Amino acid sequence: MSQRPLSPHLQIWRWGPHMLVSILHRATGDGMALVGLAVLVWWLGAIAGGPEAYETFSGVMTSPLGWVVMVGLSWAFFTHMMSGLRHFVLDIGAGYELNTNRFWSMASPIIAILLTCAFWALILLR
Repeated sequence: MSQRPLSPHLQIWRWGPHMLVSILHRATGDGMALVGLAVLVWWLGAIAGGPEAYETFSGVMTSPLGWVVMVGLSWAFFTHMMSGLRHFVLDIGAGYELNTNRFWSMASPIIAILLTCAFWALILLR
């Protein structure tokens, strides 16, 4: 009979980049759903509320805290997207080789950061 545990626990697993990407995928999805929805509802309410309400929204979103929120949301989007693409490739049966899996586990958050920087460079340098 095998001595392997029937139900793995966190103490048994060795932490690796694939676990980080999985956790980030869940966290960024939740963050976009909660924070993104709050910003969207506030924006729509500000549009419906008139010029003063929209000026308040615009003032907050162009403050340093607003920039952090917007950059954070875009980073969450690109991180979630890259992780989702990685999982899509895994779902079709490719990328399970250890070196390939490790490479894309490390590459997806790095690509997400580069995409976030490129996105904001495109917006700010127009």
